[in-house]
Amino acid sequence: MNRAAKFILLMGLVSLFGDVTYEGARSVTGPFLATFGVSAVLLGLVSGFGEFLGYAFRLLSGYLADRTNQYWLMTFIGYAMILSIPFLALAGSWEVAAVLLILERVGKALRSPARDAMLSFAAKEIGRGWGFGIHEAMDQIGAVAGPIILSAALLSYGYREGFALLTIPAILTLLVLSLAKIEYPTPQKFEVPKKESKTTGKFWLYTFFVFTSIMGFASFPIIAYHLKVNSVVSDALIPLLYAVAMGIDGLFALISGKGYDRIGFRILTLIPIFIPFTLLSFSDSLITVLAGVAIWGAVMGMQETVMRGAVADLTNVEKRGTAYGIFNAAYGLAWLVGGVVIGSLYDLSMSYLAAFVITVEIVAFLVVLKLQRIV
Repeated sequence: MNRAAKFILLMGLVSLFGDVTYEGARSVTGPFLATFGVSAVLLGLVSGFGEFLGYAFRLLSGYLADRTNQYWLMTFIGYAMILSIPFLALAGSWEVAAVLLILERVGKALRSPARDAMLSFAAKEIGRGWGFGIHEAMDQIGAVAGPIILSAALLSYGYREGFALLTIPAILTLLVLSLAKIEYPTPQKFEVPKKESKTTGKFWLYTFFVFTSIMGFASFPIIAYHLKVNSVVSDALIPLLYAVAMGIDGLFALISGKGYDRIGFRILTLIPIFIPFTLLSFSDSLITVLAGVAIWGAVMGMQETVMRGAVADLTNVEKRGTAYGIFNAAYGLAWLVGGVVIGSLYDLSMSYLAAFVITVEIVAFLVVLKLQRIV
């Protein structure tokens, strides 16, 4: 195994332990804040504000990582803020809990562009798609394990004990990250800088594709809301459906990643083709819902793998962190806009919702076809 692959595996372990920590906490954020008597509106405000900051700050953090060349510093600061999760065990009010939850999201914003830039340097040696695919698969192991671990803890103890237990994966996150820094102090050396090329137009066209395709992609909370209010499945089954989606996410990350390395940007056409079929999740039939959720997980796997890999292939080394900051900001804004539109249309008519999704995905498909011709 070469050094680049070992670096990706180490960073995969970092993400795995990190996901156990914050995905475990996020799985019970709503019920925990409810113990303080917060309303649904306030809960939505806290989570929404946290997600907004979690994407908006990536523009700044990516730019700073490039300007200072301090990819490791930005990554360490971001991951250190994951320690806010275990401190939830000491939160005595909803205000303190909200601040801690928002700090974790800001930490993710600080570390993501710098971390993805370092991964892209190493992935150059083993294939962009395969490198990001391995990382995403390991990431999703943590995303599945975290909620399961916390759920098991809550069977015998309370929320505070569960959050305290998450100190272990949080510490392991920082220990493995430290090991990766010691072993690979300059991951930039994995990729030899190329001469400056005129990729700006291609990158912005790609960013528009990302925005349009994600805007038509319903988030899982909206799907879960449909399943709940229409009593399609029991409350206990909804988290299990999410776990199934995350498992498929990890598997499809590897498959699509390998496909990206073989056929390049053409595999991106699958994203706008698959997304309309995720509307099957809004069915009243369990079998149809399962099919929709499975496709939803596959799309997530492609987004986290080939979409991230493509950013590296469209940008130069010196601007990689900035590019990932822009990419993530566009991604987050698309989630926000799409969530508002899809949620509103769901209340009006499924026909309107389907028409919106199909329309924006046709636009995304046409954009990616044009991108293929000029790359």
